[in-house]
Amino acid sequence: MSPLFRRKAGPGGRSVTLIRKSGCHLCDDAERVVDKVCGELGVPWEQKDIADDRELYDRYWEQIPVVLVDGRQHTFWRVDEDRLRRELTGR
Repeated sequence: MSPLFRRKAGPGGRSVTLIRKSGCHLCDDAERVVDKVCGELGVPWEQKDIADDRELYDRYWEQIPVVLVDGRQHTFWRVDEDRLRRELTGR
């Protein structure tokens, strides 16, 4: 896993990263879903803005918002609440 995405995991060892940019309505929608699901499950999450990191920009510019679970890409563009919940709970 890249050091960019290594962070302290929460209960069950899971963590979520939302890669976004400001002014992106899909990113705002994704943030609401991630915040809701992670809040309900007690899973820590963080946001990273592609404007602040050239590597993120180069890797994800055409896919944002991107959601990583445990440092691996889970989804992009639209975040499905049920799919994210299943990924985080293993159900």
